[in-house]
Amino acid sequence: MKRNAHLHEVLLQPGQWWFGGGATRVRTVLGSCVAVTLWHPRRQIGGMCHYLLPRRGSADRAAPEAPGSAGDTSDGRYGDEVLMQMVRAVASTGSTPVEYEAKLFGGGRMFRSLDARGTAQVPDRNVQAGRDLLLQHGFACKAEHVGGYGHREVVLDVPDGQVWLRHTPLRTTPPGPDERLISALGDLT
Repeated sequence: MKRNAHLHEVLLQPGQWWFGGGATRVRTVLGSCVAVTLWHPRRQIGGMCHYLLPRRGSADRAAPEAPGSAGDTSDGRYGDEVLMQMVRAVASTGSTPVEYEAKLFGGGRMFRSLDARGTAQVPDRNVQAGRDLLLQHGFACKAEHVGGYGHREVVLDVPDGQVWLRHTPLRTTPPGPDERLISALGDLT
């Protein structure tokens, strides 16, 4: 991926989303969270979301009011709510989900020690929710890079729809003594 001085950069934090057009590059960094990218090849518009959980927990479950109303409490941290927000953004352009290329990323396991517990994992639930929600809203998932161990950086170039991915797997061996010392001291350069 080349730096392009002509592209406006948008960095999504967890719970944020962006949709639009123009000379824009949208990026995010994922662990167990999931990102969905959407791109319309003819109109050259699209977007990305970065959600933390598939849906609100039952204790938090105050249903959002009518979309766009003053009482709308939909939240980008939850997959079901942010995908609804993106569907509304798609509809506001006069286009439909079937016209978009959708891609799904993330859901990485960040701690090997948690696998031994055998519990339902947040990353797995996030990925399955993403697949289900894309299908439910009429988007065809063209590609995905999900699961495994480690984190990902995802970049969407809106003008051409290219999506770039950098996956950094977790180490399989503990750091050696020199690496632990450097890590403890921080970057001294």
